[in-house]
Amino acid sequence: MNVMPDARLRIDAYLNELRSHLNGFSEAEVREIVAELRSHILDKSGAEGEVTAAKVDAALVGLGAPNELAGQFVTDALLDRAAASRSPASLLKSLFRWAEFSVAGIFVLLGSIVGYFFGVAFVLVAILKPFHSQTAGLWTWRNLGGDVEISFRMGFRTPPVGSHELLGWWIVPLGLVIGVGLVMLTTGVARWCVRRFRRRGVLMQS
Repeated sequence: MNVMPDARLRIDAYLNELRSHLNGFSEAEVREIVAELRSHILDKSGAEGEVTAAKVDAALVGLGAPNELAGQFVTDALLDRAAASRSPASLLKSLFRWAEFSVAGIFVLLGSIVGYFFGVAFVLVAILKPFHSQTAGLWTWRNLGGDVEISFRMGFRTPPVGSHELLGWWIVPLGLVIGVGLVMLTTGVARWCVRRFRRRGVLMQS
């Protein structure tokens, strides 16, 4: 394949800019990505013989801006890690990064934060109930506007005047079961969303 000098310069400039945006990848991974893209660009540009600058420009337009293409690689790597992770901490870390690149990532992240918050709250109340038997639990009361409020209380402060506890000592077994269940459910739903998004992305690119 005969590659014209100006065509090679355009390819190198594009790939060098792409390389600068591939944050979070090892040097070996960056080299692999760059080599695959170089081969792809040459194949697209040299389908009808000599590789010219005009043919390279057309191929690069199809790939998109280097920073946008790098973002797709970064997102795909994050989704790979998120789909494989069963650790809430690791999953949330990947989701935070995903949310920087995708609106879908923002919604999945917010849903996961809510799910983990309530799961952890149930578990903490269940654990603290034996140490703060009179104040820890799930409490309800009417605020000044007459509306009913319900909240978890860890037992470090006295509940509001006129409030009463909803579950009593049942918060211990129920809190542990519901809390652990919520954490597991949130993890499973987040991983399902990630896998679904990745499949949709593959279909859109094919």
